[in-house]
Amino acid sequence: VPRPIIGPCVNKSPPKGDALLKGLLQLAVDHAAAFGASYAEARYQRLETEDISVKNGAVQTAGRGYDSGFGVRVVCDGAFGFACSSIMTPEEMRRTAARALGIARASATVKRDPLILDRLDAHTGYWPTTYRIHPFDVPLEKKAELLLEATEAMRVGDEVKVAEGSLHARETHKLFVSSIGSAIEQRRVECGGGLSCVAVAGGDMQRRTYPCSMRGLHQARGWELIEELDLVANAPRVGAEAVELVHAPEAPAGEMDLVIEGSQMMLQIHESCGHAVELDRVIGQEASFAGTSFLTLDKRGSFIYGSPIVNLYADATLPGSLGQFAFDDEGVPAQRFYIVKDGVFCDYLSTRDTAHLYGGSSHGACRAQSWSDFPICRMTSICLEPGDASFEDLVGGVRRGLYLSTNKSWSIDDRRINFQFGVEYAREIEDGRLGRVVKNALYYDKTPRFWGSCDAIGDRSQWFLWGTPNCGKGEPMQVMRIGHGTSPARFRGVKVGVAR
Repeated sequence: VPRPIIGPCVNKSPPKGDALLKGLLQLAVDHAAAFGASYAEARYQRLETEDISVKNGAVQTAGRGYDSGFGVRVVCDGAFGFACSSIMTPEEMRRTAARALGIARASATVKRDPLILDRLDAHTGYWPTTYRIHPFDVPLEKKAELLLEATEAMRVGDEVKVAEGSLHARETHKLFVSSIGSAIEQRRVECGGGLSCVAVAGGDMQRRTYPCSMRGLHQARGWELIEELDLVANAPRVGAEAVELVHAPEAPAGEMDLVIEGSQMMLQIHESCGHAVELDRVIGQEASFAGTSFLTLDKRGSFIYGSPIVNLYADATLPGSLGQFAFDDEGVPAQRFYIVKDGVFCDYLSTRDTAHLYGGSSHGACRAQSWSDFPICRMTSICLEPGDASFEDLVGGVRRGLYLSTNKSWSIDDRRINFQFGVEYAREIEDGRLGRVVKNALYYDKTPRFWGSCDAIGDRSQWFLWGTPNCGKGEPMQVMRIGHGTSPARFRGVKVGVAR
């Protein structure tokens, strides 16, 4: 289901000074082209961050950070070259372009395969994300007061030994200029945060988080997201659930049906689908951090990945997602396309230099963490389409099983087949009804078998856009921000607990 980029170029003019930056980037591109590059691009990025955290009634961190610079990537003699700098002067632009050319020529002497770039049209324009309240307009003092009040509200009993909270905000400004005529400017605002508490009793320790683990919930939105989370109102329940867990019995072991809530489904999709369809992993260009992929090129269009109700798609146009943008870091427009359709694996996340391997075009999945990083194949927003089941239907169809919520641990093998996940919070399901709370629940399976056992997915009313701000890939490692939309889902006959 192709969908256009996130919207037409807005009429609002870019801030003053951006024309000068574009001119400097164009200088680097022109210099590289004049001295032998068959293709050149220059990318400027400025990142402003704000982070604040509290723990047990005291502010731990509070401050802003700034970082800016540019990178030049060229193709020369059939190989890539990349160089970067934080010095924004005409002389440094030329020097950096020359370094990139030198690296490309050196790389060409040891290349194994020719570099084939997907054809790309030129694009120009200014694309900002939208928000209602800029998070930097909210004083740090107000944010500290909110976190202190929320963490104090989690301390519902003597068992709660640690109460923590954090808030995070980012604004990213990107400029991209290429030798084919592209001149793209993008600005995005992000916001997120959450709560965490630890309860201790009887020689055991249990953690409970809100609204999810992974440093809380993050979206490409403004302070309005934090207002919607209502941290103070939810804090007592979080503390009470941590206390409940520390006194709860151990989760059962065996084989049973599972109903998995949305934030845990987020990580399930991320690890067993998102990373598995990154084409650089498939072809062996990338093998760090849980390796390659079992979804080899011969499986495209025919491999049964899951049951017929499983539809997974990538959508870089999804408003509010951490994986949303107008263009990737190669200047390719954002896209929406199916990865799995009716249970059949059908497509990869690809970049300009890998798309020819399956006879297609780039899916706009090339992103870099910073101006100083070479862009690589990364997830955008990987989502599970909702089904038609209410939550009562999901639970009501289980005779004996578990309801699992909020990730605590994960492990996956180097081909993305075998996995194991542990969760913070679980409840038994008996004869279609939620029962007692149990702790230390975990489940494990093989990816195709697991998704093949999916027989019900929550409806649109339960679908929610989650975000993970700390996905690591590559060496040197790049940390990327990725979105996942999903409803809860039901899976039959999954192994749970530790085999005894």
